[in-house]
Amino acid sequence: DVLDPERLIQCPYNKHHRIRACRFPYHLVKCRKSYPEVAKELATCPFNARHLVPQADLCDHITKCNDKGFIEQDIVNQSSSFQREQVNAVSTWQAPPCDEDWE
Repeated sequence: DVLDPERLIQCPYNKHHRIRACRFPYHLVKCRKSYPEVAKELATCPFNARHLVPQADLCDHITKCNDKGFIEQDIVNQSSSFQREQVNAVSTWQAPPCDEDWE
């Protein structure tokens, strides 16, 4: 199950490391410091910071990334929500009373 926090994920820095999903973000930070040469060769997916791929494969990963759909759907939802708020917004502003008499 992709959402199981106990499932094991392979570390992109060291193929022998298998980390529980719930600990994976912390492990990435630690391993990045331990393997700086490998870190230079990897690129981070713009849709999910847990996806580290070789820089040469980033464009291909971006087109196929499963998390891309979630981000795009969030953008659509936020956009339509903002438009509904704009339509439903009613201005409560009123001009202050004017004491001046220009006649």
